[in-house]
Amino acid sequence: MIPHFSLDANHIKSQLTPDCLALISVLDIFDSIDSTNRYLMTRAQDNAPSGGVCFTDSQTAGKGRQGRQWVSPQGANIYGSFLWHFSSVVQLNGLSLAIGVGVVRVLKKYGIDNVGLKWPNDIYSEGKKLGGILIEVTSRVDGKASAVIGLGLNIDLPPNIDSITQAYTDLSNIAPHITLERNTLIAQLLNELIPLTASFETQGLAAYVEEWRDYDCLKGKVATLYVGKQAIEGVILGIDDNGLLKLQQSNGEENVFASGEVSFSQ
Repeated sequence: MIPHFSLDANHIKSQLTPDCLALISVLDIFDSIDSTNRYLMTRAQDNAPSGGVCFTDSQTAGKGRQGRQWVSPQGANIYGSFLWHFSSVVQLNGLSLAIGVGVVRVLKKYGIDNVGLKWPNDIYSEGKKLGGILIEVTSRVDGKASAVIGLGLNIDLPPNIDSITQAYTDLSNIAPHITLERNTLIAQLLNELIPLTASFETQGLAAYVEEWRDYDCLKGKVATLYVGKQAIEGVILGIDDNGLLKLQQSNGEENVFASGEVSFSQ
């Protein structure tokens, strides 16, 4: 069951842990915005501090990977981003994988167990996309790096949206008997993801890689990896300790990849 309440900053803050609340510098809520990621990227350029968070009821130009649009109907899902500064770009390696682990942790606390992770940054359920993570990074003049971590999570999407070209699902479909209220779910996500991000520079991916492997929904599947215009077919072997995708091609050769788009059959 999905109660349709408007987003409310005070409602969200009232459910944040003291540790999480101390790490948030500002929480902005919008009825509509072009893109939560773009909003915080602009704030990062204006030297806003770490911990800037924003969520919106709808986006007019939501951003997905590879320049795609993230379809963002009014009040149907969770669309949000937060800003964090790191000492260097290198310190962000594997952050999207760790964020994915954090999202699955929260969903499992609700008793939603039929969820997994698709490399490099998608949340999946039963072969369909449930959500996605988009991390955008800019270098600062002081040599540090600013990261905007965006999260889109499908709560109650209309069926058969023509502009979505891949199989998708939502929480109302995969967990119809669980009550999910967006303000509360956002608070639980922030309680998990903000401290995770704050400690990531010291902990790194090593603290999350084994758990990510537990949630891996690609391992053992025959798939095609698209790297630029190149299509590479093989069997997914999981990820290495650095979060790179391991793929065994038909000739038996094994390779690792730092980026790419994976297509697979259910």
